[in-house]
Amino acid sequence: MTVSNHCPCKSGRSYSSCCKPFISGNKCAVTAEALMRSRYTAYVVKDVNYLLRTWHSSKRPATIVSAKIPDWYGLHIVRTEAGNESDTHGVVEFKAKAFFKKKLWNFHEVSRFVKENNQWFYVDGDLLESPPAISNKVGRNASCPCGSGKKYKKCCGK
Repeated sequence: MTVSNHCPCKSGRSYSSCCKPFISGNKCAVTAEALMRSRYTAYVVKDVNYLLRTWHSSKRPATIVSAKIPDWYGLHIVRTEAGNESDTHGVVEFKAKAFFKKKLWNFHEVSRFVKENNQWFYVDGDLLESPPAISNKVGRNASCPCGSGKKYKKCCGK
């Protein structure tokens, strides 16, 4: 998957100056929010190695199947609690949208992070809204949920 000049994490910065240095391994996120944003972007670009590398070993799955990762659209950080450079624990509450199996899913999660040896890791999270309960099927002639302005059938529904 290619990424446009704008970072998928919605920081307003370019991908190359925002999340790409973290995902490529050239830099480590200095805050829990920065790790959250970079992990979201890794889901967008389906970089399972980065996702596994930044998942705390106590909760890390053995594998992630990239073909089962939905297409993610839109990240909104609701709040952060601690998670700064000098902290060892942090919480990031976020909302995001995913498109999978012709349905739009809205996620709302409170994620927990821990910093060990100067590196932040995702530990786990609590879903505040369960995706299947709020899924909406997207019709072929509806606007594409990715926000492109195109009809679904001419965009992500190809």
